[in-house]
Amino acid sequence: MDGHASVIGHGSGKTLFCRLLRYCLGEDGFAADEQRGAIAHAFPNGSVGAEVVVDGVPWAVVRSIGMGRGHLAVRDGDLDEAVNDSPEAEGVEPFLDAIAATFRFEKLAAVVPEDQPRDIWRLALAWLSRDQECRFDKLLDWRSPDSHSGSAARSLSVPQIRDALRALIGAIDPAEYALRGEIARLEAEHNEAKKEAGRRVSEARRLQSSLSEELELNPESLVAGPMAVEVLREAATTRLDRLGEAEDGSDAAVTDLGALRSESYAARQRVEELQNRLSGVQARIPEIEALIARIRGEIPGASARARGAAHPVCPVCEVPVDLALAEGCKLSHRLPDLADMNRRLDQLQQDAERERQRLDQHREQEQRIVLELNPVRERADKLHQRLRSVELMRDTRSEAWFRARRCIEDVDRLDRLLAEHESIQSRADVMEGEIQARRDRVGAFRDAQAGVFDELSRTFDGIIRTVVGMNASGRVAFDGHGLRSSVVLGGERSTAAIDSLKVIAFDLAVMQMSIEGLTHLPAFLIHDSPREADLGLGVYHRLFHFVRDLEDGGDGPSFQYIVTTTTSPPSALRMDPWLVETLGGAAEDRLLRRDL
Repeated sequence: MDGHASVIGHGSGKTLFCRLLRYCLGEDGFAADEQRGAIAHAFPNGSVGAEVVVDGVPWAVVRSIGMGRGHLAVRDGDLDEAVNDSPEAEGVEPFLDAIAATFRFEKLAAVVPEDQPRDIWRLALAWLSRDQECRFDKLLDWRSPDSHSGSAARSLSVPQIRDALRALIGAIDPAEYALRGEIARLEAEHNEAKKEAGRRVSEARRLQSSLSEELELNPESLVAGPMAVEVLREAATTRLDRLGEAEDGSDAAVTDLGALRSESYAARQRVEELQNRLSGVQARIPEIEALIARIRGEIPGASARARGAAHPVCPVCEVPVDLALAEGCKLSHRLPDLADMNRRLDQLQQDAERERQRLDQHREQEQRIVLELNPVRERADKLHQRLRSVELMRDTRSEAWFRARRCIEDVDRLDRLLAEHESIQSRADVMEGEIQARRDRVGAFRDAQAGVFDELSRTFDGIIRTVVGMNASGRVAFDGHGLRSSVVLGGERSTAAIDSLKVIAFDLAVMQMSIEGLTHLPAFLIHDSPREADLGLGVYHRLFHFVRDLEDGGDGPSFQYIVTTTTSPPSALRMDPWLVETLGGAAEDRLLRRDL
C-alpha cells in the first residue's frame, strides 16, 4: 500500500484479502455475518478462487462468496476454467486431503485434538495466518473471536494449542502425549484419593472424640490410630458387660411389665366405671329435688279445693249451694266433685312421699359410690405411678444398652475408617510414585526433542540479530512453564513492539525450518499488518530484507510469504514481483472496488 494512502489505508480490504485467501485454503468462514451478507448482496453469484500448488500438483480452488454456487477444488485444473465453466461443485475436501497427506498430518492425529487430518491442516492454517486482531502479541494467540473465522483454534485450550504447535514442528512424540494423558488421569485420581483420605481422617477424628466423651475417657491420653481403637473397644465392652450384670439383678417388676400394665389398666377402668355411676346419680338428684318441689307446690291448692268442695258456693252468684238447693237457684245446678278432689290430694301426697324416698336412696347411693371410689382411685394412681417408674427404668436401661451397643459399633466403624484411610493413602502414595515416574519419562521425551527447540532458538536468534542488531539476541525455550520467547538488548525487553517482533520472528524462524523440511508445515506464511505503532521503521524494513535474502538462499522458490501493510515496505521491494497489489481508501481503490 502506498505511503500517502496509509492515512486512509484502514478499511481498504487488506484484511479481507487475507481472510479470502484463508477461505480458499480451507477455513470455514471469511467474514462476520453482516459483512458476508453485504458481499453476497453485492455479488449474488460471486466466488473467490486461488491456484495452489501442493507437492508439485496445481489445484484450482473456487469458493462461493455469494448465494448461488457451491465450492470445488480441481486437481491439475485451471482457475479461469474452474470459475467460468462452472463444473459440478464437489467441495474442497479432496484438496484438503492432499495437503494433509503431503505433510503427513495423519501421524499427528494422536497428538492434535482433531478427528481428521484435514482438520489438523485447518488448525495449522490458523497459525500460519494469524488474525490481525490478535495484534501479534502472543505466540499461541492465533484466532480472535472478532474475526468470525469458525476456526477450531478458538475452541482449544492453551495447553492444546501448545501441543498442536509442538506436533507441527516435530517437537512432541505421540508416546509423550499419551504419557501426559496418563499423568493427567493419575493426577486427577491422586487428588481425589488425597481428598478421600482427608475425609476419612476428619471423620475418624470426630468419631474418636465423640467416643472419648461418651466413654468418659481423657482424649489426650489416646494415641490416634489403631492403638486408640483397642482402648476404646475395651472401654465400650466393659460398659456393656456392666449393664449385663445390672440387668441380672434388676427389679422383677421390670421383667413383669406386661402384668403391671394389665393391673393398672383394670384399676383405671374401675375408676372410670365408678365415676360414670357417680355422675349418673349426681345428675338425677337435682331432677328428683325439682320434681318434689313441684309436687309440694300443688298440694296446698288441691287441699283448698277439697275444703271448698265440702261447703260449695255458686261460682256465679256466690250463694251457698245448700241455700240454693233449699230455695232453688235459677242460675246454676252444677256442684263440685268432692271425692275426686280428695283423691287428687291423696295422689299428690303419695307422689311427694315416693320421690322423697327415691331422693334418699340416690343420696345414700352417692355416698356409697364416693366411699368406694376414693380407695379405688388412690390404688389406680399408685399403680399408674409405679408403671411410669418401671417404664422409665426400662427406657433408661434400654437407652444405656443402645448407647453401649452403639459405642461398640462406632469403635468398629472407627477401625474401618482408619483401615480405609491407610488403604487410600497407600494407593495415593503408589500413584504419586507412578506420576513421578511418568513425569521423568516425559522429561526424557522432552530432552530427546530439545534439539528441535535448540534449532528453532538458533534460527530465532539469527533473525533477531539481523533485524535488531548484533548486540541483540533472541531465545526460544520450552520448559515446565510453557513456550517462551525473549529478546535481550541490554537486558530482556518487553514492549508492545518487542512482543510483536518476537511473534513475527518466531513465525519466520518456523518457516525457515519448514524450508529445510524440519516441520510438518508448508513454507508458507501470511502476516496481516504486523507492524505495531512503536516498532521502528528501520527494524520493520530489515524484516523485509531478511525475507528477501532468504529468497536468494535457494535455487528456486522455496517459500511464500504474504504480508499486508499500511506502512510502505523498503523501496527496493515496492515493485514486481514482490508488490502484488496496492489498495486505497477510496471506493474504487478498495479490494472489491466498491463501498459495501
